[in-house]
Amino acid sequence: MAVAAMAELTAAVGELGSFAAELKLGSVAEAVRQATDLVVLDSVGVIVAGMRTEELRALLQQLDPPAGSARLLGAGRYAPVEQATLLTGIAACVLELDEGNKHARGHPAAHVLPVALAVGASVDASGEAVLTAFLAGHEVAARFGRATRLNPGVHPHGHYGATGAAAAAARLLGLDAGGIAAAIDAAAGLVLAPPFESALAGSFVRNTWLGVAGTHGLLAAQLAAAGLATVDGTAAASLGGILGSLDPGPLTGQLGERYDMTLGYLKRHAACSFTHPAVDAVLDLMAREPGLDHRHVRGIQVETHALAAPLARTDPPTRLAAMFSIPHTVAAALVRGSLDPEASGAAVRADPEVRRLAAATTVVHRPDFDDRAPAERPARVTLRLADGSEHSHEVPNPVGDADYHPLGRDGVRVKLRALLGSADADHIEQVLGRLADAPSVRPLLAELP
Repeated sequence: MAVAAMAELTAAVGELGSFAAELKLGSVAEAVRQATDLVVLDSVGVIVAGMRTEELRALLQQLDPPAGSARLLGAGRYAPVEQATLLTGIAACVLELDEGNKHARGHPAAHVLPVALAVGASVDASGEAVLTAFLAGHEVAARFGRATRLNPGVHPHGHYGATGAAAAAARLLGLDAGGIAAAIDAAAGLVLAPPFESALAGSFVRNTWLGVAGTHGLLAAQLAAAGLATVDGTAAASLGGILGSLDPGPLTGQLGERYDMTLGYLKRHAACSFTHPAVDAVLDLMAREPGLDHRHVRGIQVETHALAAPLARTDPPTRLAAMFSIPHTVAAALVRGSLDPEASGAAVRADPEVRRLAAATTVVHRPDFDDRAPAERPARVTLRLADGSEHSHEVPNPVGDADYHPLGRDGVRVKLRALLGSADADHIEQVLGRLADAPSVRPLLAELP
């Protein structure tokens, strides 16, 4: 990076530190407050559901963390702040239902909220302090996502999001603007180099990257608190060199005016977001044409953008691989009429009709769809039936995107009730409804499942 750009980067990190230190929840627009509350509700519900999966239960048993100050949501126990951050971060993404942001090209909330909750409990912070730290960290993470162009083959978990985790942790640890900036820069030196191929292959290690990034953000904040971190342009070498390129401009553009918390998406399908437009197109076709029967489908073509085109595996061997397979998700949606977590399970992956339809699916890259990013991430699905007829439908963005049928509170309520049951979902919503006014998050979090 040139000297001028390096100076711009270090100045931008300093501005982000000041923003995170000075942010007041009462000063942001009501739309930002509401979006923050909704993302917290959605994310906590998803974490609880993720912690209840067979995979997380096995991991928790293996790690067996000692008692600590941080609540392990969904597990009914406590752990030290580092392990709570790690495990809840993994739980946040294991079902592929975590919040995302197409402008940041990743998942800011799941990188930041676990550490904000864990550190908030450990320092006995108020609910307002935790929400403020989460909002600040989310904005820092999203801006680094906007500013970073990852090299081909790099997965978006485990690196730039650590900067937001660091900002949230540093704010809760009471660091000033300079300390928070130092934590942000240090976090950029603790990044992973995660291969996207691990997700396509279905390797569970991919689910750990997000939790690890949270712990790296926490460590960076602790380094800054100990006086062992400075703003020296580390991000330029990691995010801007080894992993991709970094443009300092987006780090501070409209800082304090535009909040990416209001511009993201909440998922209704348990799968990678790149599969969602195709799944939505299939579900739309079935709703529009009630007589459409998956048993009559002989071929499926999915046209999509460059980022989604590699998700073309027809025989996914694991739950994660299935959630990163357009052929499987489209086939499962056709057969089942929805794409819940069970749709990626072993029984559905082995279903003969799902396997037939997945094998009959081709994924085609449409370069003109690339030109519509980042505003749109479209897909066009064409079903060819046994009688030779064809049915096509195009979707510009996944349902749940801020620009296309956002879920809203009612949608999140439906989602969480399906995931957790009405009793747990309604209880979580009721408890989190008191978060902003809670003088301490410890007893409040203790009420959660």
